[in-house]
Amino acid sequence: MIKRLVYFLLAVLIISSCKSGGDRTADSDFEIPDSVLTEGLEISEETMQNVVQNISSPVEMAALIKELGVPYSNKYLSSTARVGKLSTNFQQSLNLGIYGADLGYLNMYNKTSAVIDYISAIKTLADDIKVGQFFDFTTLKRLATNNQNLDSLMYISVHSFNQMDKYLHSNKRSNLSALIITGVWIEGLYLGTQVAKEAPNDQLAERIGEQKITLNELILILENFKNDKQYAKLIRELLLIKEQYKDVVIRIEKGEPQMIEEDGMLTIVQNDKSIIEISPEQLNGIIITTEKVRNRLISL
Repeated sequence: MIKRLVYFLLAVLIISSCKSGGDRTADSDFEIPDSVLTEGLEISEETMQNVVQNISSPVEMAALIKELGVPYSNKYLSSTARVGKLSTNFQQSLNLGIYGADLGYLNMYNKTSAVIDYISAIKTLADDIKVGQFFDFTTLKRLATNNQNLDSLMYISVHSFNQMDKYLHSNKRSNLSALIITGVWIEGLYLGTQVAKEAPNDQLAERIGEQKITLNELILILENFKNDKQYAKLIRELLLIKEQYKDVVIRIEKGEPQMIEEDGMLTIVQNDKSIIEISPEQLNGIIITTEKVRNRLISL
């Protein structure tokens, strides 16, 4: 999959070992809404990857937050105490993404004790949606608590997510992939906007503004499953955020391509630059609405 999202998703991917799920990985136990199977079209891997490319890594966002000198705060995180109350595949998939984003934030601030708690929560949800068989939980858990091994963690995470995503697509479960990515996105936006509220910064505001593109793509994908009332409700929530983005302007400034050497091969890099025009009033509207939507989503 795409490296840009890896560190954001590595938390999602630290899920469980291939032996941890037992008979819970049986396909026959998997719940898929009838409306999704009968009405929704399968989302292509290429389409999903295009969305993934545009999602800022939670660790990228957390790194920016840390650079601003904003101290760690657990008040931004979604509590793991509610994991046992997440009883549907919809809830489990969405929150798998949310906890993944939180875990990226925890890793950046080296909160090892809390990391273990979130890994356990993610493991439970992964087993519930029957994707735990794709992850070496023991290895990922060890790497997650050792920042010196981030490259190894990234490699294993990418491979694991690819396997999970292919499995979900081949079994007509791309609706769950869409939910996981939506969870990652909404929590990442929430973390960024909460910090922007307390420590305003132009660079952070631009990062938040550029999420307009990804939001539009997520809504288009989720609308494919809108015949299911849970997805329809999620779409309505995201549309509230979209309304706040309507006057945010994103312009692409073309740059000169550059030839660089990467892993012993010559690669052409496009140096295009995104120019984000977002006013303090627009940012404030996004902050307020994102907080309300995110808090409603974690209470579903």
